[in-house]
Amino acid sequence: MTEGDPSGTGGPDRIRSIAVHRDDVATALEATLRSDREVVLRVTPPFSGRMRARIHAVDGGDEEGSGGDGPAPIHVDPRDLVSDVPPYPEVDETMAENPDADVETRRKRHTDAVESWREAVRESVVDGVELDVGDERAVEVDVTALG
Repeated sequence: MTEGDPSGTGGPDRIRSIAVHRDDVATALEATLRSDREVVLRVTPPFSGRMRARIHAVDGGDEEGSGGDGPAPIHVDPRDLVSDVPPYPEVDETMAENPDADVETRRKRHTDAVESWREAVRESVVDGVELDVGDERAVEVDVTALG
């Protein structure tokens, strides 16, 4: 039996930490806030003590387990990976802040505002997160931010 894994099968209870790329967190959060898609960071079996969470768009049909008898992937909401989610800069707000600017200037200022938002998100990745490991159980794991 593995410590933290009562089944001894290498299940999700075994995870102690996940590594996420800062850009993946920002991209997943932006997609979640800006669209109807569910974009997460996904941890896939087989599970071990240290895991990598990668960006994943949930389409509803691929999450009924791992295709066999093993555990299902774990989804981490990008909002759970950011300490204080800043408001996303909307185009209308950027235009309102620069009413006398020409279109090209407003476009540039909006692009700069979005990049500042992404940088704030990248710098606000948390040190730990709670993962839902099934059967109404959760485990607290460390988060290592890459990039």
